[in-house]
Amino acid sequence: MWLVVGLGNPGARYSRTRHNAGFLVVERFAAEQGLDFREKADYRICDGPFDGERIVVMEPLTFMNRSGTAVRKVIDKFSVSPESMIVVHDDLDIPTGRLKIRRKGSSGGHKGVESIIQNIGSRDFVRVKIGIGRDEEMPVESYVLSKFRRDELPLIREAVERAAESIGTIIAGGVDKAMNRYN
Repeated sequence: MWLVVGLGNPGARYSRTRHNAGFLVVERFAAEQGLDFREKADYRICDGPFDGERIVVMEPLTFMNRSGTAVRKVIDKFSVSPESMIVVHDDLDIPTGRLKIRRKGSSGGHKGVESIIQNIGSRDFVRVKIGIGRDEEMPVESYVLSKFRRDELPLIREAVERAAESIGTIIAGGVDKAMNRYN
């Protein structure tokens, strides 16, 4: 079984912001698999088969900095090990539209990833990072909660498509194959 987690913030106010890149990716992945999300108290979730495996796809609704509390509930409910979890999130240190897949590691300063690490007690989960770039003239908190500029939209659309595809590659072909193809 695989757990695929997209990070973001709930609500229309945040729906198309940089910080919600993870939500965009898992929504696309779920739609491509014909899966429909159901809403629970702390998360949205859907599940089904993929390449002979069962997949669970979730979006924490606890806001970014508390994502780990919802992830912990789903890990416990489905008895998923961290090694069978893929977390999709935005990354300021990667140019807009680029992808980077990592097998495990630190939070890199990402508050949602840090919350997951704190709540599950492990760093051993796969990350699919979506580059959102950086604006040196804007405070980080404002930048990540801003919407993509018009000239960035084609890059983000392509990144979301490739990131959704990379999830399938990780599950079906392994992390190394996905890193070689998408990094």
